[in-house]
Amino acid sequence: MPSNIHAVGCLTPRGTPTQYQSVLMPVVNELSLNAATRMNDHSSEYFRSNELLSRGNSRLLIVDVQEKLVPLIPVAETLIANCRRLIEGAQILSVPIYATEQYPKGLGKTVPQLANLLGEIPDKQRFSGGEVLDWGVAAADEECRDKIVVAGMETHVCVQQTVLDLTSCGFRVYVPADAVASRHKLDWKIALDRLSDSGATVTTTESVLFEWCETSAIDQFKQISRLITGTSASD
Repeated sequence: MPSNIHAVGCLTPRGTPTQYQSVLMPVVNELSLNAATRMNDHSSEYFRSNELLSRGNSRLLIVDVQEKLVPLIPVAETLIANCRRLIEGAQILSVPIYATEQYPKGLGKTVPQLANLLGEIPDKQRFSGGEVLDWGVAAADEECRDKIVVAGMETHVCVQQTVLDLTSCGFRVYVPADAVASRHKLDWKIALDRLSDSGATVTTTESVLFEWCETSAIDQFKQISRLITGTSASD
């Protein structure tokens, strides 16, 4: 590297603007070409932002979408549809799926539209699901699945308390705003604002699915695309 360049874009006071350009531009062009080559070279490793979800480091948690609570939710149809999309997307992309139920003796079981896609669901009385999930702290997770997508209800009660407990244990938590709900819109909004301020990432169902999918080059992309658009394989 020429002696008057300490780093790209950092010049010593020597030289005229024309000299700066003649020295700097070839370096910038070379770096840009190298970057473009790396982006197009599918054989080399591509480093994604740590802010993005990955199917290899995620889990999905469905919180308390139960038969006696759902009729009280104004956006219940959308909530159930998006929770189902997340579950089906997680199944397609091999993301582990978990669920909880709050006092099912009084509030009923998970709605059948979701329950038929889920395994055994632990019940709880504490509003947070952290205790029954018993995941410990993120740093001790041998599977390195430290990013948790949390969907369900109600946003300002069980979802909020579960998310805050998980973040306190070091997990990165993602909350799709269109896959959580409360009886009242104000509670939903204030809870999402609080969770965002507390370090959780507020996102959407579609964003989660595309981040898990990551690329259209994988075999499962068409399944994820149909899941998002609502089309069938015959369409």
